[in-house]
Amino acid sequence: MRLSTDDLPMFFAESHVALAQRLRDAAKLIEQAERSPDPDRAAVEALGESSLFELVTGKVESRSLCLAREMLGYVSPRADSIFAVQGLGVHPLLLAGHELDPGYAIGTRVAAFALTEPEAGSDVASIQTRATPRAGGYQLDGDKLFISNLGLADHASVFAATEGGITAFWVPLDAKGVTVRPQQPSAPHPLGALELRGVVVPESSRIGDIGQGMRLAMQTLDAFRVSVGAAAVGMARRAFDEALAFVTTRVQFGKPLAEQQLVQAHLADMAVDLDAARLLVLRAAHRKDTVGGRVTTEVSIAKLGATEAAQRVIDRAVQLFGGRGVMVGSVVEHLYRAIRPLRIYEGTSEIQRTIIGKALTKEARK
Repeated sequence: MRLSTDDLPMFFAESHVALAQRLRDAAKLIEQAERSPDPDRAAVEALGESSLFELVTGKVESRSLCLAREMLGYVSPRADSIFAVQGLGVHPLLLAGHELDPGYAIGTRVAAFALTEPEAGSDVASIQTRATPRAGGYQLDGDKLFISNLGLADHASVFAATEGGITAFWVPLDAKGVTVRPQQPSAPHPLGALELRGVVVPESSRIGDIGQGMRLAMQTLDAFRVSVGAAAVGMARRAFDEALAFVTTRVQFGKPLAEQQLVQAHLADMAVDLDAARLLVLRAAHRKDTVGGRVTTEVSIAKLGATEAAQRVIDRAVQLFGGRGVMVGSVVEHLYRAIRPLRIYEGTSEIQRTIIGKALTKEARK
């Protein structure tokens, strides 16, 4: 019943079949990292050792990225977040043609993507962090919020307002005036607030041209947004597998739960949501890889459809587990917390609906 690269040859090439085998091997390292005393740092080491960071520190190929994030979502939402944000953090540099330290490809260095602010979430254009020119460089002042990989990262792509428009900067997080304040999300992964107070960076720290920051930020988010749906599919697959195994062995009223018709109906709805979500993601990723350019509507449909479907699948899994499903430490309880942010970050479900709706009405007017 589970769709694989073999079942969907229209979406994949031989290179993806080989990658799928690499990902199966990498999954073992990621699982071990999750059980480490320091799972965040262990996840970075495992991602580097398995060469997965190479998928996000060079030319981004959407189908490969989606396969990787589906596996990571299944095995470790924590590792998935670290992996994705490594890519978000370095991608503006790659887009602007800057040379990237090879340490980011092997996990000896970690990046962050500092765009969101206390008063600028979906409304990116209203960011208030300022970059003021000074002799030989710039002074940065402002606050960033909900920045993943803080606590692990050594550099961040920071977006700030200048006289010429929003501009991106590559900021060392050990610079004078930089303060990282840890935040604790509902699903554990490295997250923090970034305070910039009189942070001085040289001219060489600017990423691209003055005023190019908004374009770099949007192109970066566009490159990775479809893979959010893939991570959601991975989490939903794990919840489905856990629920199916549980109801097959759990006996109530003299027979396994799996023989109850209402339970079977839940499983059927979960399977339909899961396959539909994966197909939406793969359609968008395939189109992005083969057609090129921006495929905004298809990506928005995939991101919205997959994350919302995954939320439903995981919620049903918790329901099937009953009391065990809400106990801290159970797999489905963890997934229930882990899936929720995916409907918010890299464009909320409401933003995706707006994008899709505008595209539909524009097409209708034609």
